[in-house]
Amino acid sequence: MTKDLEFIEKTKALIDDLKSVCAIYGLGNDGNEFKIITQVFLYKFLNDKFAYEVKNLEPKLQGDEKWATTLASYSEDEYAMLTMGLNKGTATLKPEHFIDNVWYKQDQPNFANLLDDTLVEIANINTDIFSVITNEGSKIVLFERITNYVTDKKDGFAKAIIDKLTKFSFEQVFKEKYDFFATIFEYLISDYNNDSGGKYAEYYTPHAVARIMASCLVKDDISNVTCYDPCAGSGTLLMSLAHSIGESKCTLYSQDISQKSSSLLRLNLILNNLAHSIPNIVQGNTIREPYHREEDGTLTQYDYIVSNPPFKLDFSDYSADLDSKANTDRFFAGIPNIPKKAKDKMAIYPLFIQHIMHTLTTRGKAAIVVPTGFVTAKSGIEKGIRQRMVEEKMLAGVVSIPSNIFATTGTNVSILFLDKKNTGGVVLIDGSNLGTAVKEGKNQKMLISRAEEQRIIDVFNAKKPEDEFSVKVSYDEITTKNYSLSAGQYFEVKIKHIDITKDQFDQQLSKSKAILFDKNKESRVLDTQIMENLRAVNYE
Repeated sequence: MTKDLEFIEKTKALIDDLKSVCAIYGLGNDGNEFKIITQVFLYKFLNDKFAYEVKNLEPKLQGDEKWATTLASYSEDEYAMLTMGLNKGTATLKPEHFIDNVWYKQDQPNFANLLDDTLVEIANINTDIFSVITNEGSKIVLFERITNYVTDKKDGFAKAIIDKLTKFSFEQVFKEKYDFFATIFEYLISDYNNDSGGKYAEYYTPHAVARIMASCLVKDDISNVTCYDPCAGSGTLLMSLAHSIGESKCTLYSQDISQKSSSLLRLNLILNNLAHSIPNIVQGNTIREPYHREEDGTLTQYDYIVSNPPFKLDFSDYSADLDSKANTDRFFAGIPNIPKKAKDKMAIYPLFIQHIMHTLTTRGKAAIVVPTGFVTAKSGIEKGIRQRMVEEKMLAGVVSIPSNIFATTGTNVSILFLDKKNTGGVVLIDGSNLGTAVKEGKNQKMLISRAEEQRIIDVFNAKKPEDEFSVKVSYDEITTKNYSLSAGQYFEVKIKHIDITKDQFDQQLSKSKAILFDKNKESRVLDTQIMENLRAVNYE
């Protein structure tokens, strides 16, 4: 744990250094700053991972402080033979791409072009491994020419960037399972979120929520399964799911409308030894144009689906396109109406839930973050969705979690669990009273402890009833309650009885009579005063 914390602190320091460089060159808190930092961070990571892998293949390089120079002296054939042994997911680099070798050239004229050329060449060499595709099939490569974002003094900017990358190495973390990215990512984007949520707020889900979802979905040793997120963001939910299953035992698929989000997910996959799934990462509109399909044109189905969909979003421009025969089965419960005012308040999450239900395999499982209002809506599309879940016996449970757990919104949320092979009833958990309130900037955020996480996971997986916390119900009981999925509506109402003697009863009855007498007396006095006041009221 100490090494983990040391690594995270060094990484945060690197990010701060890069942000400082961007600020000096006029890119502070700019959208391009975000692109620069993520790409430079990735370049550093790919360089150090290559170093780690190649040193394992060539032990004589271990302990060699000038390993980059040593490798540059290898013949072309020697270098090719050595790199053939690299693990999958390791970017192919040439000696001239190594950070140390680039650093030695920083006094050359047009150093900015040299750095940009280095990044572009790495991207081109590794296009087949690391590119994200769009709905139209075009590829988004790893790197851009980052110095183009600077208006002048580009060489100085490039030198400052490369200087920051030589301070420490990521190599030490590859000996163990790399699982730090979520924390690093939140730190990286924290400055880009404003008090009301910020334009990057959709890119991450609290780690506690991600762990609960994964641990409740994955209970056994499984392999060769497919996992999907239709609005993946940076991939926090997919990463947690893959870690629970085992990175080599699953293949990930995603689609997200944001180019930035798809690029960040690619970075996340690389950092988490899931580069084999990068060809399945698609930038595009899942609701309007779902990309992943079988040869016959039907939508691909998945064994595991996780999602934290946007709750409200203006989709009025293509709402009419969704009401077609092609979408009848997918959106079985209907399409939300366009409100007369505030189109940005259109409820889009019911479309994602229906899409997920439609794309589960016959053995599929899913976990979806929903606004808690969904679980009790008495009519409309929401009720229709819940009714289908119950009738098809795919509903596995619901976990209501504390409000403000996302910090950027006060909306109460719940986690909806589906299981096409569900047996043994449905577990409903009320975890709304869990968590500890902490201040995060101007916002108050609820943090769920690891012990509270584990309590939810253990109770859910065991389908264990606990007073005022959880209950196990049948599909018939849910039907009787108008398909409500609120745990509180199923809790047993308990009346505590206390045995007392006749004397104790008489004493309590006398006290109650005395209190009632006094209250009646006060009431008569008030009645008299009111009547006297009314008599004094006249027209003038």
